Amino acid sequence: MSVFEINDIVGALHAVRQDWRASQKRSREYGGREFPSRDALAQVMQALKGALFPMRLGPPDLRQESEDFYVGHTLDTALHGLLAQIRLELAYSARHLQRVEADLEGEALRAARDFAAALPQIRRLLDSDVLAAYSGDPAARSVDEVLLCYPGVLAMIHHRLAHQLYRLGLPLLARIVAELAHSVTGIDIHPGAQIGAGFFIDHGTGVVIGETAVIGQRVRLYQAVTLGAKRFPADAEGHLQKGLPRHPVVEDDVVIYAGATILGRVTLGRGATIGGNVWLTHDVPAGGNVTQAVSRNTGSGAEAGT
Repeated sequence: MSVFEINDIVGALHAVRQDWRASQKRSREYGGREFPSRDALAQVMQALKGALFPMRLGPPDLRQESEDFYVGHTLDTALHGLLAQIRLELAYSARHLQRVEADLEGEALRAARDFAAALPQIRRLLDSDVLAAYSGDPAARSVDEVLLCYPGVLAMIHHRLAHQLYRLGLPLLARIVAELAHSVTGIDIHPGAQIGAGFFIDHGTGVVIGETAVIGQRVRLYQAVTLGAKRFPADAEGHLQKGLPRHPVVEDDVVIYAGATILGRVTLGRGATIGGNVWLTHDVPAGGNVTQAVSRNTGSGAEAGT
């Protein structure tokens, strides 16, 4: 016999769960899981990374002559696993929003197929990220080292996949995929962020990139850089308004050094170099004016804009 009042605790926890489900309009039906699984998505992501880079992130005994067979088998397994999670998110969303969907299965299948069709282009983007990391770091001895070891590259593999899920209207799956990388690398990229080719995060710990950030091509960030929001508008009832553009726009060929904090809808002009420990806020696009302000205020805690 247990020395703990297990039955009483189980009963009390049951009551708390029922209260929560009622307040969140969750189903009371007994059955399977109602929403996606982080563990299942971690397995899907591991398989997708192997399928995208089979000779580097695939199984250690893989031979090149078996590469296509491995990729085909792994993709089939991963995409069916992803399809199951897509079904869960779409059903969860329909219940949560109290809407009736006539063809959730068809919608799930279309999303999974669109995701699969995007994988070759995602691989091309990731190749550009790997080359940017190799070219941008004098300590990198090979592209293989970059792919196997650099946390910024791992974060971008997850982000490129998560962003595609986000674009397909699967924000919960996208956020879980992003957080799997965040928990390992310390790099927090919201899956909604738009990031061009050849993106490199050097070192990376403490980097934060917000949902509505737009980043051009061949941009480099160092550790502890924040591309965040300054203000969070609320409606008449005090609820935060979601989805509004509120994060920086970074044009092509920009370098942002360690410790810089850039908040609001700032536009950093093409080719700008932002010093470390700069604190920059602004609420409207200002292009070259903002770049000039930053170049004049490179000291610790410097602030430009409003």
